[in-house]
Amino acid sequence: MLNFDEANKTGKEAVDTMLKSYSTMATGMQTMASEAADYSKRSFEQGAATIEKLSSAKSLEKVFEIQSDFAKSQYESFVQQATKMGEIYADLARDAYKPFEKAAS
Repeated sequence: MLNFDEANKTGKEAVDTMLKSYSTMATGMQTMASEAADYSKRSFEQGAATIEKLSSAKSLEKVFEIQSDFAKSQYESFVQQATKMGEIYADLARDAYKPFEKAAS
């Protein structure tokens, strides 16, 4: 015979687990969106500053130097941001799975 109280408890636990996971996912997505927006803002500001420097350059050598420095800093910034986003994704996946891990054991 089916025990309705037990089925109700199990269903409630499953819903609670899903809600915890969804809450974690929402928070993680918000963090990722914030990081992406901050990176875009910094990148735009650096680009604008570089254009300003290029417009005041007196020689072709200085133009190449400014452009090279900009390319190098943008590459380093991109690698740093990609690593940071990868860590956020990994943490998000781990945290979103935790409620299900507890339920499975």
